[in-house]
Amino acid sequence: MSRLGQVFKELRQRGEGALVGFVTAGDPNPETSLALIRSMCEAGLDVLELGVPFSDPTADGPVIQRSSARALGQGMTLEKVFGLCREIRRFSRVPVVIFSYYNPILAVGPDAFYEKAVDAGADGVLVVDLPPEESPEMLDAWKGRDLDLIRLVAPTTPTPRMEAITREASGFVYLVSMTGVTGSAGLDLSEVEATAVRLKQVTSLPVCVGFGISKPEHVEAVCGVADGAVVGSAFERLIEENLETKTLPDLIGSYTQQLKAATRKTLLGAQGNPAGHAAGVTSG
Repeated sequence: MSRLGQVFKELRQRGEGALVGFVTAGDPNPETSLALIRSMCEAGLDVLELGVPFSDPTADGPVIQRSSARALGQGMTLEKVFGLCREIRRFSRVPVVIFSYYNPILAVGPDAFYEKAVDAGADGVLVVDLPPEESPEMLDAWKGRDLDLIRLVAPTTPTPRMEAITREASGFVYLVSMTGVTGSAGLDLSEVEATAVRLKQVTSLPVCVGFGISKPEHVEAVCGVADGAVVGSAFERLIEENLETKTLPDLIGSYTQQLKAATRKTLLGAQGNPAGHAAGVTSG
């Protein structure tokens, strides 16, 4: 069983949802980035999404776009992301998912990317702009299946398309809570629940919901209808608002603890099925 699979298994046994946290690798600089990630892991983060900074992050909102620009300005590259992952492995066994657009992977070559990611201790990859039809170019070059392939599903995705998307997925499925870019406001839990129910009909993989989640009450609500919550822009917003604050790692750690505590408040079903809560939640 993969490290991601083991984490979700243990969380399900404890009746907890997963807290998946995204940060851009190297933001605001490589040294501080590592300190922030360490603080998040020590504060209870279940899965880390490590974003590869990219010059044209079309699926991301302004907050993550600016985080990519800061990291790129510090000389962050995909090769250095692998190095950061190796450093993380010195102090944490938290699963690491490399979150990237396809262009940086294509630039180094899918085969080299796979070997370097596995060697660095990464557990999975989520490629934002690589649909299933174009995935063989990457997957056929892999020498094994030691990296989980995380897939994205949207609320507008028809059920047959969900089945096609998740057929080769592993680790977990990332359910986008709304149309739009990362950091968008508004979270309609009833829509999220309806989409999660459809998705659970075609895959046995854990379902984690992202976009529009920034507060503990959002996390608690989402973990009542899915297996976990993904928080990204809110972490990067906290970084951006405290670039000159020396206690930023402590702030990140405290925020992570608050979000993680919320995953324990709503028990998931014994088989990881949605718990059936339905209510409107508005994101700030």
